[in-house]
Amino acid sequence: MASISRVKERAEEQSSAMSDDQQSAIRMLANDLHRLNQSVMKAVDAGVSVELVRSARHHSEGNWGDLMIPVIVTQGR
Repeated sequence: MASISRVKERAEEQSSAMSDDQQSAIRMLANDLHRLNQSVMKAVDAGVSVELVRSARHHSEGNWGDLMIPVIVTQGR
């Protein structure tokens, strides 16, 4: 449990060093990732395998982010 609280503390430290715009962008990203994870689980429950693969990297002013695409595998039924 100690490591879980340390993660929370570290996240709070990092977010306090961010601008309001950065914090808003991170919250939006977290929400979108939560929805993506739900969609992945639904797809798996529907009978397909899903792998997320980096397709590109977006760069801007010294920062970067991975862009992802899904690789879908179905089993013959």
